[in-house]
Amino acid sequence: MTNTILAGLSLIDATGLSILGTTFATLVLGLLANFWLRGRYAALEQDLRGRDGLDQGFRQAVLRNIVRDATSAAKRPGEVNVQAIIEERFHADLRSWLLGERFVRGATGLVIILGLLGTFYGLTLSIGRIVQLVAGDAGAAADITTGVSQGLSHALAGMAVAFSNSLVGVLSAVVLTVVGILSNVSDRRTAVMVQIEALLDRVLPKVAAENAPTVLLAGFDQSIARLNAAVATFEAALQKFASTTGDFHEFNAHLKDNVQRLSLAFGDMSATLKSQFGPPRPGPKG
Repeated sequence: MTNTILAGLSLIDATGLSILGTTFATLVLGLLANFWLRGRYAALEQDLRGRDGLDQGFRQAVLRNIVRDATSAAKRPGEVNVQAIIEERFHADLRSWLLGERFVRGATGLVIILGLLGTFYGLTLSIGRIVQLVAGDAGAAADITTGVSQGLSHALAGMAVAFSNSLVGVLSAVVLTVVGILSNVSDRRTAVMVQIEALLDRVLPKVAAENAPTVLLAGFDQSIARLNAAVATFEAALQKFASTTGDFHEFNAHLKDNVQRLSLAFGDMSATLKSQFGPPRPGPKG
């Protein structure tokens, strides 16, 4: 059987061999990425195992960054969103790991697509050579049997390309699927994130309790500052109102003087009119 497979592979041209090589390389890279990621997440789990506090430093940089951000958030007033901090640090510090996870997830579909690509390429090649054989001038050949056998061998070479790529693609997909079931890196990452979240949920309340007086004093200082600002604003409003009231009193005084002057002017005018146009005197009696 091995000799038969090797004989079939000997009929594949350079393009078919390149497609086969790409499929096989994708299989190998998918397996290596899977095992490498499992080892990395296992190192994170080892660094987390047996810890009840944050007194001892972590060997992994991503864990140190998560603890730093979570501790800083616990020292501020408000609730700490531990899950968001963990996800943010994973996306910022472990980009290559997440890229490897995406490649592992897509490797199964990729090898199937490469197998189909090789299949269609081989079928197209085979059909094209069969068409050339049928449409060729068999009478011009010195030996018809030799010409037909050579044409069929070329046509079957295309079939070898098609079925070899299909076989390699399907087998690679099966291997990657089985390995993915037994060793799922996404589940391993989720388990590590849950362990980190559980550790921080145990430790952060202690950190928040230790910094509670500082947080309360900070909040009290902010309240005092806001109260002082409100008092200053109120005093400015009172001063403005007082100045406005003073202006209003001054206006009333001027208005009173003007009214008195106007009254005197009207009195003088009335006296003048009476003197000039007083009532007519009675005439002499006849």
